[in-house]
Amino acid sequence: MVGPRSWFAGLFSRNSNKRQSVGERATDFSVTPLQEARLQKLKERLNVPFDETRPDHQEALLSLWYASFPETQLTGLVSEQWKDMGWQGPNPSTDFRGCGCIALENLLFFARTYPVSFKKLLFKQEGMRAAWEYPFAVAGVNVSFMLTQMLELNSAKPKTLPAMNFLKVLSEDEEAFDILYSIAFQLMDAQWIAMGASYMQFNEVLEATRIQLERELSLDDIHRIRDIPAYNLLYK
Repeated sequence: MVGPRSWFAGLFSRNSNKRQSVGERATDFSVTPLQEARLQKLKERLNVPFDETRPDHQEALLSLWYASFPETQLTGLVSEQWKDMGWQGPNPSTDFRGCGCIALENLLFFARTYPVSFKKLLFKQEGMRAAWEYPFAVAGVNVSFMLTQMLELNSAKPKTLPAMNFLKVLSEDEEAFDILYSIAFQLMDAQWIAMGASYMQFNEVLEATRIQLERELSLDDIHRIRDIPAYNLLYK
């Protein structure tokens, strides 16, 4: 689980045996200087914990609120209002534990770059929805964590084809991770609707999302982030 509570408990424990093995291809894979530089920059982002006392982190959190609810005045960084966005309690900072500030950066990027898609997901505007829906913001944190695992961002060298292809995409677009996050979140919601899922099935939906992303990142003609088929789900 990402965060202090158990809603998504056990989600990632069974992922290790589902990764695509590419054998000798991984041994021959070499990282270019540009890929290495951008990968290192991304890893540095992953290592920044969310700190509710940092002014820049506070500002980012406020920006996320007003990107989501531009006409609603927020009463404070700790407020029951945050539950309206899908945080588990009145203090969103507790839900960033285990993933860090990059989860906030991903959500804010999604809100600013693809506002139409972002708000459709936030307000559950598409499809037949379950009576017991997933909490939007906490789901977003878990999408961030899922991607870091899928792309092996904590490893010295990628060993799977999706992770290798992501480095190629990253060399073409420095925002590739944030765009992939937006794709993943949109794809997750589409999977949710297609599966007719409800609250307790979120783990299954996110696993299906990961599998689909791995398939799409394994295609031979993936050179840019926009080559990923699910990119077409996004709207600005």
